[in-house]
Amino acid sequence: MSIANYYEYGPEGENVKSLVVMLHGVGSNGKDLISLAPLLTAGLPGTKFISPDAPFACDMVPPGYPDAFQWFSLQSYDPASLLAGVQNVFPLVESFLETMAKKFNVPYSKIALLGFSQGTMTSLYTAPRLKETIAGVLGYSGALVWEPDTNSDDLKRMPVRLIHGEADDVVPVQAWHNAMDTLKEYNYEVDGHTTPGLIHSIDQPGIDSGLLFLQKILI
Repeated sequence: MSIANYYEYGPEGENVKSLVVMLHGVGSNGKDLISLAPLLTAGLPGTKFISPDAPFACDMVPPGYPDAFQWFSLQSYDPASLLAGVQNVFPLVESFLETMAKKFNVPYSKIALLGFSQGTMTSLYTAPRLKETIAGVLGYSGALVWEPDTNSDDLKRMPVRLIHGEADDVVPVQAWHNAMDTLKEYNYEVDGHTTPGLIHSIDQPGIDSGLLFLQKILI
C-alpha cells in the first residue's frame, strides 16, 4: 500500500523552492483540497502545492463513490482506534514526503503540512515523528491524536498554527483547546484562533491567517 495519486499546483522545475503538502479530510480527496492552492499561491512565490488522495477507500460512504478516501477509519472514535489509525498511516505519509522531497529537490526545512479535519490529525501525528524537521504544520478543524506516554525527547519540533470553527459539529472546538494545551505542554511554538459561528469548514479569515503562517515559515 502506498500514496499513489496526487494533484499539484504551482511552479515547475528549478522554480520550486518549497512544498506545501495538503492532507484532506475523511471522505474527500486531494482534488478537493488543492482548490485552496490558488488562494495561497500569490503570497508564496516558489511554493508548489501537493495534495494527495489518502491511501484507503472511505468506509463511511456507500459503494459507488470511487473518489472518497480516508487516512484511517472513523467507524469508531475510541481513542485507541484513532491512535491505531494514525500509527498505521504514518509510514505511508512519511514515504510520500520523502518521495516529494526528492522529486522536487526541496529540503525538509522547506516543507509544510496543511491539514483539514482528519488530515490535521494525520499531520499533527506525522510531523513530530519524521526523521527530519519540517518547516511547520497548518491545521484546520482537526484534533491531536498521540500516544498517552509520548516521550518529549523523541519528537521533532516545528511551528504549528491551528484554526477551528466554534460551531463545528463534526470535530467539536474542544479538540482545538486540547491540541493547543498539549502542544504547549510539549514546548511547541503553537498559535492560532477559533472563529465564532464557523462550522466544519475553512473561511476567508482562516485562509488569510494560514497564508501569513506559511509565508513566515517558508519564505
